[in-house]
Amino acid sequence: MPKAQPSGDRVVLDDVDRGILRALAGDGRLTNSAVAARLGIAESTCAYRLRALRDAGVVTGTTVQLSLEALGYPIQAVVRVRLGNHGKEHVTRLFADLVQVPGVLRALHVAGEDDFHLHVAVESAQALRDLVLEHVTVHPAVRQTQTQLVFEARDGRGVLAALD
Repeated sequence: MPKAQPSGDRVVLDDVDRGILRALAGDGRLTNSAVAARLGIAESTCAYRLRALRDAGVVTGTTVQLSLEALGYPIQAVVRVRLGNHGKEHVTRLFADLVQVPGVLRALHVAGEDDFHLHVAVESAQALRDLVLEHVTVHPAVRQTQTQLVFEARDGRGVLAALD
């Protein structure tokens, strides 16, 4: 029986589950046998636990980290978007449109003064200007934008550190 068991809305994890998650969060390319060896558990146990973590919705996929600079997108920015019209239809449509804009890495619908934050990567200052003018400010619900350049980004410790 898998250890990753739902408890209300939260999945209860034990040390083995957390170890599997840490190993894969550090390097999603690790094989099952490499994770099992790292944790000192049987490969079958590791595979069973990972399947249980997927089934429980804890592990939802794997991703590839791209070097934006190597791909020709050295400029990152956060575009803050404020709406003039907060009708559900406008918000839903804008959100759907924003995630389709080339260069948008992540779109966040937020509470507070702003309504959306867009993390974008572009090839030049002109491309940043064009992204905002051609894809964001043209939307009828948008009242104002503010663009902030990202000088440096670092990953945080994440939620796994809080599970200990």
